[in-house]
Amino acid sequence: QMQLVESGGGLAQAGGSLRLSCVASGRIFGAYAMAWFRQAPGKEREFIASISRTGDTTSYGDSVKGRFTISRDNAKNTVSLQMHSLKSGDTAVYYCAADRLGSGRETNARAYDFWGQGTQVTVSS
Repeated sequence: QMQLVESGGGLAQAGGSLRLSCVASGRIFGAYAMAWFRQAPGKEREFIASISRTGDTTSYGDSVKGRFTISRDNAKNTVSLQMHSLKSGDTAVYYCAADRLGSGRETNARAYDFWGQGTQVTVSS
């Protein structure tokens, strides 16, 4: 079992920035592609970004391209999501997820093996 713990959520102003982090434990972190998803009330879980096991490949959802950046530090078992130019539409619970042996391009939530509990991001306009 892999445990994923997100942090860094909170309240931000529109146009502002936040940085989310997710620390993994329990499995070999470098064996997993990682991703961030989000879910707003009444909406389906939405793919935000993914990163390959080595960090050399990243993918982004259309709604966040150019504003969010995913990165990872395998030495620290951490994946991060830097968010800039936040909008009210970014308000959601953000989850990190792990995909064993994934390519880093997977956008389907069902492909991911482990999930964190989520961290709330609220953007006020």
